[in-house]
Amino acid sequence: MAKHTTHTNLKSISRFLQILDGTFPSGMFVHSFGLEPHIVKEEVYDEKSLKIYLENLIIDQYSKMEFVYIKKVYEALENNKLNLIKKLDNEYGSYLTYEYAKASKDIGQNYFAQIKNLATEDIVIKYFDEIENKTCEANEIVVLSALSYDLDISMEDFIVMWTKKNLINIAATTLKISRIKPSQIQKILFEFDEILEGIIFENIDKKITNFNPLFEEIIFCHKNLEPKLFVT
Repeated sequence: MAKHTTHTNLKSISRFLQILDGTFPSGMFVHSFGLEPHIVKEEVYDEKSLKIYLENLIIDQYSKMEFVYIKKVYEALENNKLNLIKKLDNEYGSYLTYEYAKASKDIGQNYFAQIKNLATEDIVIKYFDEIENKTCEANEIVVLSALSYDLDISMEDFIVMWTKKNLINIAATTLKISRIKPSQIQKILFEFDEILEGIIFENIDKKITNFNPLFEEIIFCHKNLEPKLFVT
């Protein structure tokens, strides 16, 4: 039997799209992981070097932590393991810097307030109840993964959408702090469609690591210019 789109589904999809749109102040954050000092040190100065920086962000950061987390949350949702979802949510902040962890919880709570009554899957409803009862942190990536799962969006598609959203918002900041033209940035972002399609999701590791050489090297080299956390 074909799965029909209901009014609730449409409302959920609409809010999901708004949340992913970083140009609207609905509550979005993204960590630069060293973009500003890379530009100051002239390691990122044109479209080619910006593309390399963004590719390394996927390789060194997202594929070793955020992608792993999304995979673990999806598996826990599919296997109806509420306690594991709570554990993953409550442990997420321990891998982050203080400001990053705070933003993740603040924005996750913002998301939750907008979508808590839209869940239809039992396991997502139960997870949202735990957030309501304050037994979960409601981290951004866990809340978004739960909403995506509830909308029947595959893990692979959600990872691509989440990553593209972050790349867009990080790349957009280069307009203010570099001489790279908007048309060049747009071209780079279009090229990432093929790069993201090439991700081998089966190879996403089961172990979470939070050492990002891109971030650590720049912090060491340029201690007075820390990577920013962009929040709307």
